[in-house]
Amino acid sequence: MSFLPGIRSLLLVAACCGSIAAHAQVQEEDADPEPLPPAAAAPPEEAGFSAFVVGLRQRALAEGVTAATFDAVIPTLSYDPRVVTLDRRQPGTPSAAPPAFAPYRARHVDAARIGRGQRAWLNARPSLARIETETGVPEAIMVAIWGHETDYGGYTGNFDLPRSLATLAFEGRRRELFTTEFIDTLKMIDRGVRRDQLKGSWAGATGYPQFLPSVYLRLARDGNGDGKVDIWNNADDALASIGNYLVNAGWKPDVRWGTAVMVPPDFDRGAVATRLVSPRCPRVFARHSRWLTVAEWKAKGLTQAGGPWPADEEMATLIEPDGPGQTAYLLTTNYRAILDYNCSNYYALSVGLLADAVVN
Repeated sequence: MSFLPGIRSLLLVAACCGSIAAHAQVQEEDADPEPLPPAAAAPPEEAGFSAFVVGLRQRALAEGVTAATFDAVIPTLSYDPRVVTLDRRQPGTPSAAPPAFAPYRARHVDAARIGRGQRAWLNARPSLARIETETGVPEAIMVAIWGHETDYGGYTGNFDLPRSLATLAFEGRRRELFTTEFIDTLKMIDRGVRRDQLKGSWAGATGYPQFLPSVYLRLARDGNGDGKVDIWNNADDALASIGNYLVNAGWKPDVRWGTAVMVPPDFDRGAVATRLVSPRCPRVFARHSRWLTVAEWKAKGLTQAGGPWPADEEMATLIEPDGPGQTAYLLTTNYRAILDYNCSNYYALSVGLLADAVVN
């Protein structure tokens, strides 16, 4: 499994929510935010911003950006105070206990989203079948992530990426992170991405999969063989890129993400408590039990509550997101690949459940 920080995580550090991923959106219910530093002083004048971005020229060119691209983009940029305001609204400390999962599930795995997912799945099936064969990632998982990220392309954000990323780099609290992402947007232009396509979230996530520029450069793929990688308008490219991301995160072919189970009333939770502390998203992973085989979980009295069991020999952890007596979930290593995309248990559970609903 990849130990590279996940998409939303990257943006989580980026936007202050988990490590930097494909996104920089508002924190999920049980995501693991990092404390924000004290608010900076009032932003300097526009002249200071202009001097800052012009000063990035030597570094950008040293990293391979062409002089023509740099010199064309810089005059189009201006300081965006709204981006800084949104960044500073991100929560700095998690609540004492995460809220229940059931309300989150009701909002994110609802009939409307399932219906749109079924239509998106049917429309893209010829390409999806090929991508699944190439990557081992199930069609429905790719569609479910697409649905969660941008409502199947319905909304991808309208912030100008170079402007937003340059502003966040200038603001300075995560200067190196956002400077790198800003320079990567210039590299995208040099790769043939149109300047007017570089729209997305205020923290730099873009396209149907909500990839950061660095993730686009590393993992975006041509899904239809036309020689372009258009994750803003082409579902084939977006889905192939999502599949490639999950492969890079350690997706194991022919293994379910997990399954819903019921835990017996006399279950000894202490006997399966994890003793590990994750270096990334510790609150998220602390809610998982230690690893046992599916056969061992069955022997402890867990019963099926929806969806087929993973194979008996697969390793799985247990999570009870709504507490004892409510639906629990056995989670395989492929669930961890979804967490790499966005380090939130509720996000990853909803992706798995939406995927199951789309194809059933």
